[in-house]
Formats: sequence, structure tokens, C-alpha cells
Amino acid sequence: MKKVMMMLALVAMSFAAQAQTKFHDVEFNEASGPVKKIVSSVMGREQVTNISKDGKMDREGLTNAVYDAEGYLQSATMTMMQGQAVDVKYKWENGRVVSQSMNMMGRDMTTKRTYNDKGAVAAESMDFGGQEMKIPYTDYKYDDRGNWISRKTEMMGQEMVQTRTIEYYE
Repeated sequence: MKKVMMMLALVAMSFAAQAQTKFHDVEFNEASGPVKKIVSSVMGREQVTNISKDGKMDREGLTNAVYDAEGYLQSATMTMMQGQAVDVKYKWENGRVVSQSMNMMGRDMTTKRTYNDKGAVAAESMDFGGQEMKIPYTDYKYDDRGNWISRKTEMMGQEMVQTRTIEYYE
């Protein structure tokens, strides 16, 4: 009986250790489930995000990622279109990124997110040094696992459609 209890304890400890090393980058990318790869496209620009089995993402232009003890991304360096590196800090609530802040061209910029009932971003509001811009997201389409694969947005009077293809681990 002691051997059985010891085996159960060892199994429980290994699951606890795995949970402590899990990253929440799937949630960071507004998805859920065993996501392996997300290919996003907006205005002809494609972005590929690979996600390891333990939940950590690998995305071109995203470096110096810092995680807290629970595996939530706290900060990273993003390379922008013109090659400019920007440090970004993230704030999480209830397993979702609710805001991110950065300094671009000497000006502080904060983006706040609100979510719809399916866990996708309903709107973002950007405060760029005192100027606020709202970006709504509408007309979502979802895959059979409940992750969004298409949405519309409007920025500065221009309507855009963002699509993404999601590959899952089996």
C-alpha cells in the first residue's frame, strides 16, 4: 500500500511541476486548446507564431521575453516595421492581457483591451501621448474549437479584415 501511495504522490508531483512550467502564450494570442501554430494576416502582412507543447511562443520580432512564476508574459522587446526595437510591458487579469504599454519615438503609448463573451478582443483603446484612438473588432468567425479565424476592424476610417489559420497538436 505504501508503494501505491508513493507512486501516486510521484505522479502528482510531476503534474504539479509541469503546471508550474507551463506558459500562457496561447491565451496571449487570444486562443485556447492545444495550439501549435497561428498564421495571422492583415493587409497582406503575415505573421507566424509557433507555440511549443509547454505553451511558449516563438514569433519573429519578439525577443527578450520575461515571464512571471506562473508563466504569464510580463514584458518583451518587439521589433517594429522600420526595425525599431520597443520594450513592451503587459498587464494580465483573469488570464487575459488587459493592457500593454510601451514608449515609441519618445512618447508613452498604452493599449487597453475589452473582451467579448467568447474571450476575443471586442475593442482596443490606444492612448498615444494624450491622443486616444478606439479600435473595434466585429464580425468574428470561429473554427470548430472556438478560436477566432476572421474578424473585421476599423482604424482611422479604413476597414480591415484580419484572418488567421490555427494548427493544433493532435
